[in-house]
Amino acid sequence: MAEGGCLCGAIRYRLDGPPIDAGYCHCRICQRSSGAPVMAWGTWKEAAFGWLSGQPRVHASTGSGRRAFCPDCGTQLLFLSLAEPDVLDVNLVTLDDPLAFPPEYHIHTASRLAWFETADRLPRHAGDEPAHGTRIGQQG
Repeated sequence: MAEGGCLCGAIRYRLDGPPIDAGYCHCRICQRSSGAPVMAWGTWKEAAFGWLSGQPRVHASTGSGRRAFCPDCGTQLLFLSLAEPDVLDVNLVTLDDPLAFPPEYHIHTASRLAWFETADRLPRHAGDEPAHGTRIGQQG
């Protein structure tokens, strides 16, 4: 089990078990919604996630995607895909121990900012399909 929450502590959540997958997303929506060049996400089954305290606000970032964030401090916590309601993507750096589930790949590298490069040797994908075929869908 893992727990996490927002910067101000108003919202806390828990996760049961490891993620389905974990990866970096370089899409423009993640960049703009976070103010960072990349976001690290882990995908869990919806049944493995639960709120412990507080309630996030949800913003429709696209026609098919929603982002849950703390209404007090603005921390982005989740990405929710309308096409895949049985899974959710958790912002890995909001975990109490963000080292517990390291990213395994990069997606949407076609949108990678030229002035930002990571030195890892993880697989890179221009779109949203990691090497093992599981989708992590921030774009959309």
